[in-house]
Amino acid sequence: MTANLRFRLLVLLLVPLMLLAAMGGWFSYSAADEASTQHDQRLLRLLPALADSVLAPSIADDTPPLVSLTPAIEDFLRSQGDEVGYAIGDLRGHVVAGDAWIRFDVPATGTAEFHSQEHDGVTYRVGVLKAETYGAGEMVVMLADSSDVRQQWVRQLLMHVLLPNLLLIAGAAVAIYWSVSRAFKPLHKLTQAVERRSPRDLSPINEETSPAEVRPLVRSLNRLFSLVNAQAEGQRRFVADAAHQLRTPLAALQAQVEAWALSAQEAQRIAKRSGEQAQVVLNVEQIEQLRDATRRTSQLARQLLALSRADARNAEVQPLQEVDLKELCESMLETFIDRASAKGLDFGLEVQPASVWGHSWLLRELVSNLVENAIKYTPKGGSVTLGCGLRTQPLGTDDACLLNQPGVKQWAFVEVDDDGPGVPEEERSQITQRFYRAQGVAEEGTGLGLAIADEITQLHQGVLSFADGSFGKGLLVRLELPVQPVSEGSVDISEGRRA
Repeated sequence: MTANLRFRLLVLLLVPLMLLAAMGGWFSYSAADEASTQHDQRLLRLLPALADSVLAPSIADDTPPLVSLTPAIEDFLRSQGDEVGYAIGDLRGHVVAGDAWIRFDVPATGTAEFHSQEHDGVTYRVGVLKAETYGAGEMVVMLADSSDVRQQWVRQLLMHVLLPNLLLIAGAAVAIYWSVSRAFKPLHKLTQAVERRSPRDLSPINEETSPAEVRPLVRSLNRLFSLVNAQAEGQRRFVADAAHQLRTPLAALQAQVEAWALSAQEAQRIAKRSGEQAQVVLNVEQIEQLRDATRRTSQLARQLLALSRADARNAEVQPLQEVDLKELCESMLETFIDRASAKGLDFGLEVQPASVWGHSWLLRELVSNLVENAIKYTPKGGSVTLGCGLRTQPLGTDDACLLNQPGVKQWAFVEVDDDGPGVPEEERSQITQRFYRAQGVAEEGTGLGLAIADEITQLHQGVLSFADGSFGKGLLVRLELPVQPVSEGSVDISEGRRA
């Protein structure tokens, strides 16, 4: 990452320098071109004066015409010295007077033409004009000047433009690379400090030793370390609590099996002495104890698995689907009607059409735990009512954030109402804690049912609340879920929104 950033910074800083160098060269050439244009204009003004210098034609074939240079031409030649030259040619393309090295093509029109010509290693700017002279008729006059700024710029481009700019860019590249390497040293130290850490070291990184630009990253890492540390601590507590809860039914089960094993060994010794076949007889009470211990262990293992599956990190990768709460409650009636009838309970339904978006398997586990708790703790002859429906806002909380979630116009609810012993109001804030058991409860349980329900509720951005039962006693457990996710589109469970 740092090498990539170094390269990117190098490119981002050098590219503007190269562009500036190119722009400087272009501006220099433009200035030279403008000066050359003015130079061409000067030659253009002098060419008619050179034509006026031809006074008479040649008197023989191999003799030049009579030429008397005008003062303007003489001043031009005198001021420039060896840098200039002139020539007069006939219409056949031959130089008849002046510098014979000047080459030309006879212009087709009377418009001046310009071209560059090299002589003795010097590049000349040559102006050519076909003009009418006083005594020799139409002739071709030419002026050559090596002081053309444009030509000088071409000659000096390498030494005065390209080479200094290349040296500047190379020096800037070295300086930038060194500066960026020095600037990245704190980031390298931070990287090495993180790499040297053991997986168990989740202590925060000191923000004061980091550059200001990196502190938001360090702050985010520290927040991540804190979350991971809290999660690991929660897992350790969960494993310790689970081991403690499993130890009791497993110890009872092991004690019973050990006692029966000793009885079987004793019966086998007696049978060997008597020559009879050993038999171990278990009474009804012992078999029921074994069955109850096995059921408790199985239920605890199932609930621990459900609690693990309710973790948001596991559930958020599962797709959401529309869950019909009315159908879910009706299936709960079919599941628990036999158990409620065996206990002499009046198990009824009060359902209205309602549906939410969520994980059907988790919501089924949630409602199943609520109904199972109600049936378990309601005494014989009591009643349990399961209901669902819609309302405009949740009744189970005073939290304004939940009451005014954007995009949520209706809330669906599931209520389980029983006339059992209930839960004292001062204990209701604690009954969703894992392995918590209310005071004075005679029925056996694991203390995980409501903890699982609370986990699933939070995962679905819902509200789980407790109140007195409708009959003046017992407990009313109310689950409220948003009918629409927080925002429309795809669902992100980890943030509690549907984007």
